Amino acid sequence: MIRTVESEPHVSAPVLAAYSYCEAVTGQQARNFAYGIRLLPTPKRRAMSALYAFSRRVDDIGDGDLVDEVKSVRLNETRALLTRIREDAVAEDDTDPVAVALAHAARHFPIPLGGLDELIDGVLMDVRGETYETWDDLKAYCRCVAGAIGRLSLGVFGTEPGARGVERASEYADTLGLALQLTNILRDVREDAEGGRTYLPADDLAKFGCSAGFSGPTAPEGSDFAGLVHFEVRRARALFAEGYQLLPMLDRRSGACVAAMAGIYRRLLDRIERDPEAVLRGRVSLPGREKAYVAVRGLSGLDTRHVTRRTVRRRA
Repeated sequence: MIRTVESEPHVSAPVLAAYSYCEAVTGQQARNFAYGIRLLPTPKRRAMSALYAFSRRVDDIGDGDLVDEVKSVRLNETRALLTRIREDAVAEDDTDPVAVALAHAARHFPIPLGGLDELIDGVLMDVRGETYETWDDLKAYCRCVAGAIGRLSLGVFGTEPGARGVERASEYADTLGLALQLTNILRDVREDAEGGRTYLPADDLAKFGCSAGFSGPTAPEGSDFAGLVHFEVRRARALFAEGYQLLPMLDRRSGACVAAMAGIYRRLLDRIERDPEAVLRGRVSLPGREKAYVAVRGLSGLDTRHVTRRTVRRRA
């Protein structure tokens, strides 16, 4: 069982400033994520914003305009910084606010910081331009860049005392991360193609006649693009169904956070399923009012109760 504390001792002014910086980064650059973490108590919200800000830094290096050799150097420098954080060698008055905030969070929550090493490994795969022949190949990448984030987040959330099946909590958090990442891949298929990246498995692309790629606002001639999208949507839904089993293991507000973030992506998946070629015309997104509704639904516990009832029926 993973335990966390809901309150913390006095936080110094430099650490508060560092957290404020991380929360600003999160609010500006991760609106879906920000909707979820607003539902957390302050210590957990701050810790999650520190995790996001560090992860954003890693992603920005990978997605930036630097040449690949410089990207690799920057990522290795970031890994060295992570080692300093792990060794508690970052002072509160350090000039790097992300390092200060994450170091403080790691002292107060059992965050498995090795997950951030996995994230760096995944971004290095992007820098090397790796492609994926099969779903198992892509899954290994997704576990680095998203499953690891699920496991890191679980270190902040903790689990409820006596929760049934809690020994699988990390597995479910990982799987939920995969579901979110596959949804991202579907949403960004055109944008990634323009950047020279293809994430969907080559086996799947060939099966649906899409090996030519996605360079324009319409599907490749003669392809079954809708069939490809619906195939991947079914895969993502199965991952969501498994990952949602994490919800009853969390306290109310942590469960609400996860339900809100996952719920936004599930609704995004619904939109993609209804109009597959929309992802070739531009980025599919949800309006703010719909995200707010999902957040309120998460806070109400509806999703958690639904998962609990379904689990009980399956065991009966």
